[in-house]
Amino acid sequence: MNERMAPRGPDGSGDWFSPDGRVGFTHRRLAIIDLSERGAQPMHSADGKLTITFNGEIYNYRELRAELERKGHVFRTETDTEVLLQLYADRGPAMVEALRGMFAFGLWDAARRSLLLARDPLGIKPLYYADDGWTVRFASQAKALLAGGAVSRDPEPAGIVGFHLFGNVPEPFTVWQSIRSLPAGCTMTVDATGPDLPAPYYRVADALGRRAARPCALADARSRLSAAVHESVRYHLVADVPVAVFLSAGLDSGALLGTMAELGVRDISAVTLSFEEFRGTANDETPLAAEVAARYGARHIVRTVNRAEFERDLPALLDAMDLPTIDGINTWFVSKAAHEAGIKVALSGLGADECFGGYPSFRELPRFVHALAPLRVLPGAGALVRRVLAAGVGSAIGLHPKAAGILEYGGSWAGAYLLRRGVLMPWELAGPLDADIVEEGLRRLVPLGRTEDELKADSPLGDFDRVAALETALYMRNQLLRDSDWAGMAHSIEIRVPYVDPFFLASLPPGDILAAAGAKAAIADVPQPPLPEPLRNRAKTGFATPVGHWIREAAGPGGGTSFSAASRAWMRRVWQAGWTGAGMA
Repeated sequence: MNERMAPRGPDGSGDWFSPDGRVGFTHRRLAIIDLSERGAQPMHSADGKLTITFNGEIYNYRELRAELERKGHVFRTETDTEVLLQLYADRGPAMVEALRGMFAFGLWDAARRSLLLARDPLGIKPLYYADDGWTVRFASQAKALLAGGAVSRDPEPAGIVGFHLFGNVPEPFTVWQSIRSLPAGCTMTVDATGPDLPAPYYRVADALGRRAARPCALADARSRLSAAVHESVRYHLVADVPVAVFLSAGLDSGALLGTMAELGVRDISAVTLSFEEFRGTANDETPLAAEVAARYGARHIVRTVNRAEFERDLPALLDAMDLPTIDGINTWFVSKAAHEAGIKVALSGLGADECFGGYPSFRELPRFVHALAPLRVLPGAGALVRRVLAAGVGSAIGLHPKAAGILEYGGSWAGAYLLRRGVLMPWELAGPLDADIVEEGLRRLVPLGRTEDELKADSPLGDFDRVAALETALYMRNQLLRDSDWAGMAHSIEIRVPYVDPFFLASLPPGDILAAAGAKAAIADVPQPPLPEPLRNRAKTGFATPVGHWIREAAGPGGGTSFSAASRAWMRRVWQAGWTGAGMA
């Protein structure tokens, strides 16, 4: 398991076993805070009763440490890892609610003979586990559990169906029945009787509901947004190594760079991908990114990727891809470029669209739901229309395949979201999958019910916050964040996401105020000086790459003869999904 995770931590490796041999931890270290040997893991408390293996960073560890010192706790290192040990001794499992950062950890309490597993509120860092009734195993990679040789590889229909529906595998499922993902914002206790059920301590919808209940004047919205971004970036700069930024020609990453410079960071490295195929076109990120880098005094690193390099890297890329996804290639190459430049930590603009309404779904979903909800009173009408159109009538008159389900699905939030984000619709699964896999997978996954669950909140949600909750808890968590983790860590790069932070989300104005204030455009005015006009006026394209074109050629008839069967199968699925390479702001 340790060897499988070696790229995640090239700076050190450690093992620990309890005296009775019943508990063992292994760890790979990427040294970011306290680079000395004192930061090595697994780490023990001074009395030896607590042991932890921890992946991630706690950005407010200094404040937490000062609070604990006032209570009499004595520290031996300068690490955030030791803060976790001392905080657990002080607060127990409730400690997780005080942590600002990204984390997944296992903490062994010898006195209680119990193991605490915990994952950060929004799911930036992964934690997979397997329980065969005798032994509980956990790791940062699902494939590390398989590498241990004692975990079954039997397929999980829910994960397979979920991938074909959404282009990612919805948690807590993986594509193996024996392996589960600990859901974001959950802890889980394991003792002699086995693991308890995951215990949620954070839910996106509840957090957005609480935020909506706190008033904010429209006139104050932009200043509050700016203050929130500055505070989040300041926390995400906590490190004992330089922090770089992934820079596209978008507002979100440009605002991060500008804010870093405004906060006094010097010698910033900004990494941009370039593609020969895009030179001179609107999709070329390089000229505008270069202008932004020059504006804020950053060292601009431009890395060109071509089709030959993509084809060379594809086997390693698919091997590093812990769970199947139709995205992540862009993050693979920008992380590779960062690693080549000697960078360990980089900020990413991921998550801004979910916060500020940057996706078309923020307009389209409410329109669908409000227009079509009244038609749901006609029992069976939607299903009838869908069967007729899906049988060939729709294609004969030139309709998009999803059009068959508009009447049946479009009148509910979960159904409209499936139409918007779905790769294949449920009635299309019989094409690529066996009927028994489809039936069992849909029964276990319950895609519409699982989607509706993400909208349940203690306080009412408006339209903006409903879409934000779905995009954050589903698309961002299961695809963007997971892709950033495996693709970044494959190159020993820690990707930090200042827009993906529960403290940041809580400090923003309510969703309806953000929408009224034009929050997405307002990002340009966050740094001083503000972002240049050409960047503001650029049409949103996402972070596009020509990989979609390369895949279509390689996956088509006669293409890619040198690729393995697994590579070709993945490319066919990506091709069918209409993948464009968009995904990193």
